[in-house]
Amino acid sequence: MNPTTTSLTYGTYLRLPQLLGQQVPQAAAAHDEHLFITVHQVHELWFKQLLVELTDARDRMLAGENAVAVRRLSRCHEIERELLGTLELLDTMAPGDFREFRGALGTASGGQSAQFHEIEALSAHRDPARRDRPRRMRWLTGTERARLDRRLLEPTLWDGFLAALAGLPGPGRAAAFRGEGPLGELADALLGHDEGWARWRARHVRVVERQLGGERGTAGSSGAAYLRGRTGERFFPRLWEARGAVL
Repeated sequence: MNPTTTSLTYGTYLRLPQLLGQQVPQAAAAHDEHLFITVHQVHELWFKQLLVELTDARDRMLAGENAVAVRRLSRCHEIERELLGTLELLDTMAPGDFREFRGALGTASGGQSAQFHEIEALSAHRDPARRDRPRRMRWLTGTERARLDRRLLEPTLWDGFLAALAGLPGPGRAAAFRGEGPLGELADALLGHDEGWARWRARHVRVVERQLGGERGTAGSSGAAYLRGRTGERFFPRLWEARGAVL
């Protein structure tokens, strides 16, 4: 028996001393800063899991293992439900409570989440304009920049879906796009991820509007106005369009 395994405890396995030591408020008198930090750290943990699941879903589609890809994408939809729940917790913070520690954030902003940008790069139909984004993101660390550059070059979920459709005749492809036939469930699972992410985006806008109103964001963005302008974006517009097509 491995002595390392037998000596494991709940705390050491989960590295709880390290994990629970990462909530370090900058404004000592601001009670809600601890909640703010915790909510955003929980987001990053779920973002990391989303990347694990989405990457595997993409790889399964490329390998023709579409049933497994559906399960992975369904899990992603549930993770996105959890992300919505954490935003509800953040919305228990009054605007005045946020102002008590907002200055301590300096130029830090949620838009600087490298994993957030990785999820979008992995999910969306490849937009050539996205290739240059990391060069404009001066806040990225070298490691984060390398990860995002890699994501922008590797196949996306959309590429995986197209690979799954390869070999199907035209009517079969059209049926899959509409959510019908053998690959209809896969298309629905992709839309579930797209919808879950869009709902999280929309709810995030409401939280920011409540806290900031029309003020600019901490990193100099237009705040809620910028976020609101992106709520209409979709990862898989062709799938959405197919649902509205006349049969």
